[in-house]
Amino acid sequence: MHRAKVTVLHSIADIAKVPGPIFLAAGVFDGVHLGHRAVIEQSLRAAAAAGGTSVALTFDPHPASVLRPGQAPPLLTSTRHKLRLLGEIGIDHALVVPFTKDFAATPPEQFIADIANAARPLRQICVGENWTFGKGRSGNLALLQSLGGKLGFETIGLPSIKWRGTAVSSTAIRTALEEGNLALAASLLGRDFGVLGRVVTGRKLGRTLGFPTANLLPESEQLPPNGVYAVRIAMDGGPRLGVANIGVRPTISPDETVRIIEAHIFDFSGDLYGQDLEVSFLRFLRPEQKFPGLEALRAQIAVDVSHARAIAGAGLR
Repeated sequence: MHRAKVTVLHSIADIAKVPGPIFLAAGVFDGVHLGHRAVIEQSLRAAAAAGGTSVALTFDPHPASVLRPGQAPPLLTSTRHKLRLLGEIGIDHALVVPFTKDFAATPPEQFIADIANAARPLRQICVGENWTFGKGRSGNLALLQSLGGKLGFETIGLPSIKWRGTAVSSTAIRTALEEGNLALAASLLGRDFGVLGRVVTGRKLGRTLGFPTANLLPESEQLPPNGVYAVRIAMDGGPRLGVANIGVRPTISPDETVRIIEAHIFDFSGDLYGQDLEVSFLRFLRPEQKFPGLEALRAQIAVDVSHARAIAGAGLR
């Protein structure tokens, strides 16, 4: 797996720093699902064949949060997580365009011309065939092809990917997660759904119960339903298995409303505070529930750990 850290370009002008020819993969890429991967991998293959550089172009924040505040969909991946996933696919450079109201007013022709003028040179732009861009989302694949003819780059528009009749899209993945259908979400993503979060200080109650946990504040806005899950945790030293709870901890904090992730990592002891962990959800075990006391909670956690270990031992993941 490609693990090089992605070099982030923060403005279109920064493309001039990247060795050409440039093969651009453009999109919002929320979730970095199978459709996104097809666009990115097309650019990677073309760049490798031509001795050029593939650059992923994306936006921060999500355009919908600026254009339709209050109606924007919950994010599947934060920008930091997205960059991590892009790096695992093979991307070395990512142009993260700051999406503001002023930028949203840029005519599509100007947006593409700015990219072409900055690149040394721009050889190809690959997008999903339904991608729109520029003021009022007036730019489309046909316009991009026309601009390519004038500005000297090739345009590749890839058709939507379907999985067993379901169109692969960020919307479909959000719906699957809302319904707790981890298997469908994983099939559309091409990997188990996971979130990136930073370990924060908790009450350290798990340690007293015999099951120390890492408390994460997830950066993603879309999560599966509250409950207990068998999980895989990506961390320094390689991936580990564990069990995690998503929710508000009703037994411990009955008035809490903020959802957090508490992950117990199997066969691990150490200080993780301040570190980033990527938690992937493998199997739903049970809903979150309130117990009459700490002993009942401790007993159920032991059952959850045993169940999650059995899943791992069966080679299901």
